[in-house]
Amino acid sequence: MRHKLLAALLLDAALSPLPLAAQSAAPSSRFEGRDIFALQVATDPQISPDGKSVAYVRRQGDIMTDRQKGAIWLVDTATGAQRPLVTDASQPRWSPDGKRIAYIAADAGKPQLFVRWLDTGATVRVTTLPDGPQSVTWSPDGKSLAYIMRVPADPMKLGKAPDKPEGAEWAKPLEVIDRVDYRNDGGGYVQAGYDHIFLVAADGGPARQLSFGDYQDGGPLSWTPDGRAILFSAVRKPDWQQKIFDPEIYALDIASGAISPLTSREGPDVAPVVSPDGSKIAYLGYDDKRLSYQNTYLYVMNRDGSGAHAITADFDRSIDRAYWAADGKSLYAQYDERGVNRLARISLDGHVTELASGLTGTAFDRPYSGGDFSVAANGTLAFTSGSALRPADLSISSGGKSRQLTRLNEDFLSHKALGQVKELAVTAPDGRTVPAWLVTPPGYQPGTRVPLLLEIHGGPHTAYGPHFSTDDQLYAAAGYAVLYTNPRGSTSYGEEFAQLIHHKYPGDDYGDLMAAVDAAIAAGVADPDNLFVTGGSGGGVLTTWIIGKTDRFKGAATQKPVINWISEALTMDNTLFTSRYWFPNKPWEDPMGYWNRSPLSLVGNVKTPTLVVVGSEDYRTPVSEAEQYYGALQIRGVPTALVKVPGASHGGIAARPSQSAAKAAAIIAWFDRYRDKPAAATAPAQ
Repeated sequence: MRHKLLAALLLDAALSPLPLAAQSAAPSSRFEGRDIFALQVATDPQISPDGKSVAYVRRQGDIMTDRQKGAIWLVDTATGAQRPLVTDASQPRWSPDGKRIAYIAADAGKPQLFVRWLDTGATVRVTTLPDGPQSVTWSPDGKSLAYIMRVPADPMKLGKAPDKPEGAEWAKPLEVIDRVDYRNDGGGYVQAGYDHIFLVAADGGPARQLSFGDYQDGGPLSWTPDGRAILFSAVRKPDWQQKIFDPEIYALDIASGAISPLTSREGPDVAPVVSPDGSKIAYLGYDDKRLSYQNTYLYVMNRDGSGAHAITADFDRSIDRAYWAADGKSLYAQYDERGVNRLARISLDGHVTELASGLTGTAFDRPYSGGDFSVAANGTLAFTSGSALRPADLSISSGGKSRQLTRLNEDFLSHKALGQVKELAVTAPDGRTVPAWLVTPPGYQPGTRVPLLLEIHGGPHTAYGPHFSTDDQLYAAAGYAVLYTNPRGSTSYGEEFAQLIHHKYPGDDYGDLMAAVDAAIAAGVADPDNLFVTGGSGGGVLTTWIIGKTDRFKGAATQKPVINWISEALTMDNTLFTSRYWFPNKPWEDPMGYWNRSPLSLVGNVKTPTLVVVGSEDYRTPVSEAEQYYGALQIRGVPTALVKVPGASHGGIAARPSQSAAKAAAIIAWFDRYRDKPAAATAPAQ
């Protein structure tokens, strides 16, 4: 009961309104939880075919609905002048002639597809759909739009309940589940049905379904220049449920409906893009060797599927997306390099020329690398850019020079005292360099030691970088220095570095993290007697692994962790994943192998007061994982509390601004309970 009360008090403290006196006071110069609502972010930049305008989605938290809302804005690339186009909308897509924009907006509560004429402002709703369209793509002649939408189906039925008397109130009917992908994090339990491709006239009319069958057809979609076919990726095989990691590229003939596979190797083949002359197809993929991480290569093949080869086989980085240059002799591609996404031109013989750097992801709770871009016919690039002190804005690059078009948060954040971010030199026990960054509290005086919070990224095959983070700024504003790193296993440093944790995670990455903490102490910033640790997902795994191996931390907060690899492997939404890529055997074949890498195996060593945080609808690292750890700590008598974020998924634990702020506040409150407070200053003698 004591711990339940503590969890309630933590959340109440995070969400309680300010006293009237505080509300009337001047706003704080330090970053606060309420400030998350004020932040704006540029997402989904779409540059016009002539390169003169960029349509993008400008997102901001709505304090009345506690949700992120987006509006489509237009920016003149020459002057930077902006104007709003439509509110509460997403997915802007230019017509081939640049005179219209298609987008998604709600109508009568359902997402629908609209088209807007830019010269007159006239808008038409072109669909009346029961479900939201995705992967919207214009036909080459601008007369049609293709998209993907779920087609409902009848669920499997077993037996039949007795006939219900008229007016009787009976329990709901049985739910029968027979699919391997029966639930998805962020989407919940999958409704019966399959995603298929549709076609609708750009000026409205009835939509026509183009693909059929009990398969999941996926985007993005790519038209051939003659408008006769659409390329997409899917797993269209009789045993597709057991081969969900093996999608192929398919060509759909629009006239006949015939679907032909263009790839067949074992491994994912996705994101097809047809060359301007229609003779070649670029796509992303790799040969699946069942490793925990492999680089994704950029491939090119002939239109009929022959001659497939990886043009980036000698480039030791993953390619995230690619578009053809107008001349068909090269492609524009995005990749991650040392925690920062970059754009490059890649020739057909694999030569890589960097064009722009500084891309930033559009989520800002933690400093993950990321970003998005599009390219005009003249080669001008539009992309999301940012820094350690600013969320994503909109930039363009042309002729090797980049220019920032928006400064969405400058007026607001320029009046905030933010924690400063700098790189920290770290050497692992085996001599490897460990990339790391240190965020110091606002107003930090060099030479002063302050409490240190080690914040660990998830994945584990992802990367942090010098990017804006609301969590880190809130921790820094509370007086903590924040240390974040890319230990071995992180991406963007080459395939070998990422594969160092294959079939032994968690493991040697522990040494990298401890070396980073030691470096922060050696730098004169971290107080060695006031160390704290937190992390989410893979970072939650490492948080619990760390406190099972050392008592040097005074407090821990494990967020959405995996505690028991056997239970995680059998209850996560991506059912086939863990036992296929992270372990050499199935759980029942080697239970001790799973147990020896499970943080629960070390819980008998834990003495560190530990907060356990999880979203109540987390299906990636299910709630039962967090509850197991909480239960184990209670049995052992270790101080603990369990915080559930209502309605939150694994990926959406910080999606609603109030919950993002409350979660950080709960972690700070927990750490403050165990942190040594500075000695009170002695009043001078009178």
